[in-house]
Amino acid sequence: MTGNIKAIRTRIKSVESTCHITRAMQLVASSKMRVATMRMEKSKNFFRAVQEAFGEIAARGCDSVYMKERPVVKRCLIIIAGDRGLAGGYNANIFRAVRANKYDVKSVIAIPIGKRACDFCRTEGYECAAEYESVEAFGGEDAVKLADTVRTLFRDGGADTVELFYTEYVSALTQTARQETILPIKPTGETARRGAAETVYEPDPVTVFDAVIPQYLTGYLVGAVGYSFASETAARRNAMDSATGNAEEMIETLSLAYNRARQGAITQEITEIVAGSTQA
Repeated sequence: MTGNIKAIRTRIKSVESTCHITRAMQLVASSKMRVATMRMEKSKNFFRAVQEAFGEIAARGCDSVYMKERPVVKRCLIIIAGDRGLAGGYNANIFRAVRANKYDVKSVIAIPIGKRACDFCRTEGYECAAEYESVEAFGGEDAVKLADTVRTLFRDGGADTVELFYTEYVSALTQTARQETILPIKPTGETARRGAAETVYEPDPVTVFDAVIPQYLTGYLVGAVGYSFASETAARRNAMDSATGNAEEMIETLSLAYNRARQGAITQEITEIVAGSTQA
């Protein structure tokens, strides 16, 4: 019985230690989440405006190299995942979305953003055109450089399509893995229905289209990274909140078992003392 009491007491201390860690990580994630959502909000409007503007030009049917579809022999995948784990299913959902396409490894050129994305691409055996180890540190200069890399790859025939995998921040409790084709550009949704817009482009839509493609890609990437980082911090906060709750519940259960075992040991000692005195 004494050994059982000691084992329970050791287990309680271990769970309490884990609970302190998960609570601390929850607080850190909550702090980062405020910064991440502010960063996302700043880029969100530009992200959507860029999509609408280019969709509108694309709906006019302009003859730009960035709109021409061709047989897909080589594809570029931009994969945005987290810098670390302990974020619930955040990273797994992105990787599941990539694997669901069953790409031929030889046909893929990958550009991972985030340490977990880099590890994933190495594990899958993808050729990498560039690697960005941190989503949190990914800034405007990185987006400009990456946009130029992607544009050159597509324009020069190094990739026949460019696909983006990121996580859309819906709310603090809901994040959705998304897959979008960013090159070639296609009119979709509302922009396709508004194809007859009255906007006038000088000297012509194709020239304007090709001239601002770097800004389009940069805005798209900044927005996607902003969404993904906000999603990662929200997912980690939720996961750590759940882990803390589970740890606290386990401590209560173990404390109850400890008290019962201790009470049983005391009762047994009293019984032995009474039995000994009676025999005497």
